[in-house]
Amino acid sequence: MKKIILYFVFSTAGFLSLPMFSQIENRFVALDMPGDNLNLYAVLDVFQNSKTLEEFERALNSKDNLNNLDLNNDNFIDYIDVVSFKNGDSYSIVLRIALNNIEFQDVAVIAVNKNIYGRAVVQIIGDEELYGKDYILEPSAGDGLTPNPGFLGYERTYSGNYWNGMVYVNDWPIIIHLFSPSFVAYVSPWRWGYYPSYWRRRIPIFYYDYWGYHRHYYRNNFYRRVGYVRYPYAYSNYYSRRNSSPIVTRNRINNVYRDTYQGRTFGRPQGTVLPRTQEQIRGSRSVNPRTVRPVQPAAPTNRQPAQRTRQQNPPSVRPTPPVNRQSAPRSNNPTRTRNRN
Repeated sequence: MKKIILYFVFSTAGFLSLPMFSQIENRFVALDMPGDNLNLYAVLDVFQNSKTLEEFERALNSKDNLNNLDLNNDNFIDYIDVVSFKNGDSYSIVLRIALNNIEFQDVAVIAVNKNIYGRAVVQIIGDEELYGKDYILEPSAGDGLTPNPGFLGYERTYSGNYWNGMVYVNDWPIIIHLFSPSFVAYVSPWRWGYYPSYWRRRIPIFYYDYWGYHRHYYRNNFYRRVGYVRYPYAYSNYYSRRNSSPIVTRNRINNVYRDTYQGRTFGRPQGTVLPRTQEQIRGSRSVNPRTVRPVQPAAPTNRQPAQRTRQQNPPSVRPTPPVNRQSAPRSNNPTRTRNRN
């Protein structure tokens, strides 16, 4: 009888918790930044499934409800250009928007780097003007890591500057294309006022509807947020040529982009899954956080401080001591003259 009662209690509790979990999964989140209207999780997914950069650019601008950016506030969605830069074994795939004939705004950069073992690593870094600082995504091993930024994963170990479980992307079709001998750096042939035939100007939708199309990307195990750039030197080469438009800055300061929220308030998304630690910054040897000893406070001492006998605040200028010597009288005769004879 007791087993039947306990089963009934747990079953009831489970059914009652379903609406709560459903609300958590369907909770609308927003960065409260212009980049809310281009989901970088979805962009990285499209990048993974593209074969060439030309195909990637076409998918960005033609796939339904992927791009919802209107940075120049003309009530039409902007066209995203794709531009690539190569530096050794590093590629910077830049997503940028022309706001007029002369001004451009970078949206994000996809950093592709090969390590000394020939393994390729990819990250997408949102521009700080659109996504804020340190908005970085990368592929995940799909091991169900908790999105709680305070969780350190105590059963895992640090390896150099990075967590274990880093995903290498050598088998992605577009990565094979980038590192093939026949690859030529791609620069979008389109510009302000001249667009491909497949592109159609569309009126942007409100963020509430846009989030509904892409909310499943925030709850998957294939991509995750991280708190650091894995190859900062390669990223600095891109950052030196980064495009930032005063139009975007002015519109953001004047809250022009907030019209997309329709006056609604949204929660903030979870922070980084893998926060940086002191061990990672120092690049120390592999450390298990479970075995790290806490810093012990200094033991109190019973010694009395030695009394100072000197003046605590000596004057900045010392007085000149008196001179007791008598000066010798000067003689008018020269001390020594040379005989000219």
